[in-house]
Amino acid sequence: MDRRSFIKKAGLAGGAAAASTLATPALSQSRETLTMVTTWPRGLAGVWDSVERFSASVADITDGTLTIDAKASGELVGALESFDAVSSGQADVYHGADYYWVGQHPALAFFTAVPFGMTAPEMMVWYYAGEGMKLHHEVGEIFGLRSFIAGQTGAQGGGWFRKEMTSAEDFQGLKFRMPGLGGQTVSKLGASVQTLPASEIYQALSSGALDGTEWIGPWSDEKLGLQEVAKHYYPAGFHEPGAALSVAVNLDRYNALSRQHQRAIEVAAADSHQANYALFLSNNGPALQRLLSSGIQTHTFSNEIWDAYAAAAQEVLGSYMDDELFKKVSDSALTSMRDTSGWMSLSDNAYVAQRTRVMG
Repeated sequence: MDRRSFIKKAGLAGGAAAASTLATPALSQSRETLTMVTTWPRGLAGVWDSVERFSASVADITDGTLTIDAKASGELVGALESFDAVSSGQADVYHGADYYWVGQHPALAFFTAVPFGMTAPEMMVWYYAGEGMKLHHEVGEIFGLRSFIAGQTGAQGGGWFRKEMTSAEDFQGLKFRMPGLGGQTVSKLGASVQTLPASEIYQALSSGALDGTEWIGPWSDEKLGLQEVAKHYYPAGFHEPGAALSVAVNLDRYNALSRQHQRAIEVAAADSHQANYALFLSNNGPALQRLLSSGIQTHTFSNEIWDAYAAAAQEVLGSYMDDELFKKVSDSALTSMRDTSGWMSLSDNAYVAQRTRVMG
């Protein structure tokens, strides 16, 4: 064999070997499936979209080597059993709203929403540019979880009521559905508060087991049929100015994944958070117009009710400040919120006010 032929054949062989070496990680990446339990009925507008977006993104990013088998509420465990199922290892990951689990630790509320807390943009600043994600991990790890926000409803409505709410006294004895620290706040006003999963809200309101409820906003509420059983709607509420949804993976299961698969979960969660926010905002306006056309009456709470909400919320939040972790998360969130809102009030908010004034 002459020298030229030898070099050519050696080069081809070397190239093939190099290509094989480069391809090895992809070829050796094990194919895995994570079983996801959720707090949502299958197909429920907005929240189930976030489940599907997250699941599809994980599969796309990993070229199918990591897939999510999503179960709706009740298919494997009940909606409000999702946290315990993943913490115990019965399931691999949940998708839900972390304020459902304030009984596990009240600081979890900050990763959905707290009364008079952060708007969606303020939440994003805290979570991605501040300490939010790190603190979410810290709280989750207590329960053997790796947690990420993975959805965003934006501002949620104040609720649906059988009658107009004219004063704070109207909450005395009111049977009302509201989770998290917001629910504890309404309870301070004398309401009998329940935490019900989405699948049970319509029937409870229809039967009279509830006098009122909040859910999310016009689009999801319309799909749930709340306009059929309550006619007084309050678009502005105090309890969830920017509500995030979360995924949490069993920590042992998460640590056993490759770094590529871990990163895919993190990226897919952030993508779902952003896309879900846009989806809710794009659908809420048209849905509100449909509700108004159907005869729904919209109202705003009086200043007296807002003041009562504020006083009760301060009492609820203050009751947890002896918990070191709660105070740590609260201080971080509130500092970030104030820093962000200070600029936004002078820029975005002032601009929108002037745009509305001059352009209509």
